[in-house]
Amino acid sequence: MNGTGASNGNLQQRLGALDKDPLRRAWRGNKEGELHPTSIRFVSSDRVESVDTIQLQAIPSFDSPYEEREWIKEHMAAALRYWGKMGFGEGLAGHITVRDPVLPDHYWMNPFAEHFSVITKSMLVLVGPDGYVTSEGAQAPINAAGFYIHSAIHKARPDIKAAAHCHSVYGKAWSVFGRPVEMLTQDSCLFYENQSVYKNFGGVVLSHEEGAQIAEALGPVHKACILQNHGLLTLGDTVDEAVYLFGALDRLCQVQLMVEAAAANNIPKTLISKEDAEYTANSIREPRRNYVKFQLEYKLLLKETQGDFLK
Repeated sequence: MNGTGASNGNLQQRLGALDKDPLRRAWRGNKEGELHPTSIRFVSSDRVESVDTIQLQAIPSFDSPYEEREWIKEHMAAALRYWGKMGFGEGLAGHITVRDPVLPDHYWMNPFAEHFSVITKSMLVLVGPDGYVTSEGAQAPINAAGFYIHSAIHKARPDIKAAAHCHSVYGKAWSVFGRPVEMLTQDSCLFYENQSVYKNFGGVVLSHEEGAQIAEALGPVHKACILQNHGLLTLGDTVDEAVYLFGALDRLCQVQLMVEAAAANNIPKTLISKEDAEYTANSIREPRRNYVKFQLEYKLLLKETQGDFLK
């Protein structure tokens, strides 16, 4: 018991000192958003006046749209390889599209009937607004259903550059319920007021009308849609963001299914409050942050494949 009061006093002093620590403030931020979430401030312990800021990697900008086109194709090929690695393939299903910077009403698309795990940059197809394959990309067929869905989305949402859809296992399973994922964990907050549900499953999408209905369900700002009895669809300012969000949403569907199984045995769920979900969403879902999150996978794929997807 000796020294208990002194120990408690020291503890309070240490906790108080943490509130003054700039690194802790950088990570914690505040609900007024006074500290930008994409920078970390470090202070030398012996020279408090020396403060440096380390910024997260920025999304590249390009002087030439042709240079940007090549960069997009490299990252799109990596995104498809990532899907192969994650086991997202399901027969002929699954497609990613990215708006072309040279011809903005054209879209890069993965070729039909090719496994995600073998895709290379040179295999990508450039599709015109009418659905025809152009001469500037690979001469290969495309998924017609993918064109109907994606062309309608790109037309309705000029703010986004990429769309991703495939039949991942957990996404398909959760889609059966026709419900958005709940705010169960910090990661769920990526999709706080950022997801839609499309409930009008009508079989394989083979018409412009259903593609337009899916685009309408997404609305003007959401970057994710759960297609009931079908799967998941995500959008991004970059292909990196779209594919990162797809993987994140599929994992959240897995978490939701596990939680629902436990809740069926009368184990209560605790949901994140609207206030905390909104604050967390504003901290973690900036497009640049989502781009950076996928760079971990991009760099790993470069190492694992020796850059094979860049061919």
